[in-house]
Amino acid sequence: FTFNMSADGVEEKGAEGVEFVHLDVEGLAHCASKRGKPTLSTALRKYYTHEKKKAFATFVTSRKVVMPAGEVPLKQWHCCDQIFTNSASVHKHVARIHDAEISQHAESALEAVLESAENEVITQGALDKEKTLDVSCWIPNTSHLREEQLVEGPSEVLLYYCYCPLQDPQLICSWQKVLCENLHLTGKVRVATEGINGTLGGTKLATALYIEAMLSHPCFSTMVQEDFKRSEGNAGCFADLRMGVYREIVPMGVDPDVLSYRKAGIHLEPEEFHKEVELFLSKGDSCTDTILLDCRNFYESKIGQFNKCLAPDIRKFSYFPDYVDKNLELFRDKKVLMYCTGGIRCERGSAYLCSKEVCKEVYQLKGGIHKYLEQYPNGFYRGKLFVFDERYAIAFNGDIISECRYCSAPWDRYQLCSTHFCYQLVLSCPSCRAQGLTSCCPTCQAKGQECEQGTPLEKKEECECTALRLRIPQDAPCAPVCPSAYSTGCCPNPAPESGPCATQQVVHQEEPTAAFHPQSDIK
Repeated sequence: FTFNMSADGVEEKGAEGVEFVHLDVEGLAHCASKRGKPTLSTALRKYYTHEKKKAFATFVTSRKVVMPAGEVPLKQWHCCDQIFTNSASVHKHVARIHDAEISQHAESALEAVLESAENEVITQGALDKEKTLDVSCWIPNTSHLREEQLVEGPSEVLLYYCYCPLQDPQLICSWQKVLCENLHLTGKVRVATEGINGTLGGTKLATALYIEAMLSHPCFSTMVQEDFKRSEGNAGCFADLRMGVYREIVPMGVDPDVLSYRKAGIHLEPEEFHKEVELFLSKGDSCTDTILLDCRNFYESKIGQFNKCLAPDIRKFSYFPDYVDKNLELFRDKKVLMYCTGGIRCERGSAYLCSKEVCKEVYQLKGGIHKYLEQYPNGFYRGKLFVFDERYAIAFNGDIISECRYCSAPWDRYQLCSTHFCYQLVLSCPSCRAQGLTSCCPTCQAKGQECEQGTPLEKKEECECTALRLRIPQDAPCAPVCPSAYSTGCCPNPAPESGPCATQQVVHQEEPTAAFHPQSDIK
C-alpha cells in the first residue's frame, strides 16, 4: 500500500509497502509486544493488518523444511525445538508463541511508512481552525461578478512557486483555501515555512484575480507576473482542490533548515541558458567539462528532454540527493547546467549539489523548461513537457522522442496501466491498445487477463517495470564521460518502461514502486 498524506488525512492509494521478503526472521528477538497501539485511521489499520499477515507468513515459511521420503517429499516445520507436520499446528504455535515478534515488525513497518511519506510534515487537523482565522482582507471582491463568469469561459492552468520565509504557514494555507474556493479553482497548493508552491486550473478571469491577490499579499512581495507560468487547460485538469502545510514545498527529503534554497546555484534566464546549451552542443563529443543535468523523474524525461542531457533513471525527486551522493565522481570539476519543469526542483537540487563542493560551477534554468519553451518552442528541448495533472503532458513543438512500449512506433501520450492495483504509466499507441495491450508490462498484462476470467487478484502491485529498476542508479563511469552517451535515452538492455539514463549501469535489483498519481505532486 501507499499512503499519500494530505490535508484531508491519510489516503490509501495502493502500491508500495515495506517488503518483508528480506526479513532476518532467524534473528528475531523475543520481546514484549507493544500492546498500547495508537488510534489509527481505517487506512492505516488495514495497512497494519496487511503487513502483520505478511510477517506471519514469512516467519512460518522460514521454519519450513522439506524432508526427502522416496518420491514424495514430506513437509515439516521446525521451531522452538519442536517438529510440526501440518500447517495448522505450526500456525497455532507461531500465533501463540511468536506474536510479539510478528507485531513488532508490523509496527516497525507502520512507523516506516509514517516517517517516509516524502518526509512531509502535514499539520492535520489545523485546517479545522481556519474559521477562526481572519483572511477576508486578502480575498478579492467578486460581488460584481456572476458565478458563471468564474466558472465558464476561456481557461488555463497556472504553475508557480515562491521561496520566502512564512512565519504562519497555516494562516497562508487557510487564506489559499478560501481564495481558491471563492474563485472556483482546482489543483494543489503546498505551503511551508520556506514558501509556497502551486498549480491551479480555472477560467482566465479567476486565475487573473488569483494572481492579483498573490501579488498584493505582503508575504509574496518579491513575486511578479512572470513568475506565473501559464498553459492550456482548465479546472477539469484536476479532480479537486488540495492544499496543506508541509515541511518542504517540493519533497526532496532534506530539512530546509539544514539545506536552504538560498544556497542554490546561479540562475540563468532562458536566453542565457539557451546560449550555454548551444555552446555545449557545438563542442560535440570533445566537451567533457560540462554536464547538462535533467533533475526530473525518468518518466518525465522519457517523453521530452534537452539534447545530450544526463537524465537520471530515478522515479522520485526525493531520490535525487542519494543519486548525487552515489555519483559524485560524475560531477567532479564539472560545469553543471541544471533544469526541471518550472524551476523549483533546481532550487533545492542545485543547493544540494553545491553543498558537495565537487562541481566547478552550478547553473540552473530560471523558470524551468516551461519558461524556456515559451521563448524557444523549437529550441534545444525536444518532445513533450510532462505535467502532474490529468493532461500528463503539454506540447510546444511537434517532436515525439519516445515510442510505444509494444510496437516501438513513435508515441508519447501516457495512460495509466489498465491492471488493477498498478499505477504505472504506459506508452501504448492506439493500434496496440485496440489489441488489448494496455498494461505496462507482461506481468500486469497477465494479471489483467486473469481478472477478466474472474480469477481473484491479490491487492498489490507486481510490476516488472520497477522490479528491475535500481532505486539509485550508478551513472558515474570508470572512463571520462562522453556527453554523446547521454542522448541515447535508454540502456543497452533497458527494463520495460525504463527512462533515459547516462552511461554504464549496474545490474538492476528488485525494488517496489510507488504509485503514480498525477495530482500527488507539484514540480
